[in-house]
Amino acid sequence: MPRLESGPDLAGKVAVVTGASRGLGSRAAIRLAECGARLMLVARGERGLAETASVIESAGGQATTYRADLSDPSSIGGLAAATLERLGQPAILMNAAGTFGPVQFIRDSDPAAWTDTLMINTVSAYLTCRAFVGGMIDSGWGRIVNVSSAASLHEPGPLNSAYATSKVALNRFTRQLAAELVGSGVTANVIHPGEVKTEMWAYICDTVRDAGPEADRYREWATMVEETGGDDPDKAADLVLGLMSEDSASVTGRFLWIEGGLQVPIPSWDDPPGR
Repeated sequence: MPRLESGPDLAGKVAVVTGASRGLGSRAAIRLAECGARLMLVARGERGLAETASVIESAGGQATTYRADLSDPSSIGGLAAATLERLGQPAILMNAAGTFGPVQFIRDSDPAAWTDTLMINTVSAYLTCRAFVGGMIDSGWGRIVNVSSAASLHEPGPLNSAYATSKVALNRFTRQLAAELVGSGVTANVIHPGEVKTEMWAYICDTVRDAGPEADRYREWATMVEETGGDDPDKAADLVLGLMSEDSASVTGRFLWIEGGLQVPIPSWDDPPGR
């Protein structure tokens, strides 16, 4: 597979990408493969996984797929075993699997849907990190990228308690992990991928269309993404690839933003004093 002239050399490195059947997960997996990584593609959607793998393999790259429901913790053991058997020890882990969950007041929310949101967005990232980080530490090199959201930094509002809570928890978990990894050669960061027209965006559009005034800000956001076309998903993939480089070896425990995104970056814990 041809390498990107400006991309990191990832030849021989194994990368696990969850949510790889669509959206950012698929795009980032393809870009990692372009840089030489061997991919384990993970998602629930078998058809989408096959499509991502086909793009990679048609260009000469290597991709293996693993169908898993990440809301089920028992799926992680099988994923870890399959990855080690088929590809070897991962050096790169990107948790891009995600769901927006119920768009409801807490009092009206479906407990199963609410907790599934945390399982997919937060707990599955903990479990995949737990499964693979030991091998990264042993080898002295690793890159973990967890996909977060600006929603975790916004002032709380109605209707998205499950999603926002899951991403706040993901942020804190990643910071905790990064603190444990200092000096190991392994980094862990979260990113906001931008305002991208994804299936999640379409789900929000459909869900809030006939909701009351409490959903106004979601309708405004959905309209803005529609009218602008949203951020280019390659910007998020560029950010992911940038974190693979040796120049980013000291970047860890951070909340990172794409370059020139529609969302103005919101100050977070990593901002310098006085900003």
